[in-house]
Amino acid sequence: QVQLVESGGGLVQAGGSLRLSCAASGNTASIIVMGWHRQAPGKQRELVAIVTVAQRTTYADSVKGRFTVSRDNAKNAVYLQMNSLKPEDTAVYYCSAIVRGNSYWGQGTQVTVSS
Repeated sequence: QVQLVESGGGLVQAGGSLRLSCAASGNTASIIVMGWHRQAPGKQRELVAIVTVAQRTTYADSVKGRFTVSRDNAKNAVYLQMNSLKPEDTAVYYCSAIVRGNSYWGQGTQVTVSS
């Protein structure tokens, strides 16, 4: 089992920045991939960015060049630096972890970008 706790969401104006943090606990030694997904009202949950234990990253096209995902394996933490935020980035952001093919999710943190 893995537990994930996010922090850092909030309200920001378009063009602004936010940094999300996620701390993992439990069976953290088995975590292969950590990352972030988001879900906007009326839409399906979508991948934002993920990072492997080897620090390889994958980004959604919509956030490339604006968001940066990073991981601190020693702290069992993953971060999402979000710059040049747009109103369409408004969503609940979920931290995720994959352990032996199973997905774990945090409780989510709201990010709201005003125009």
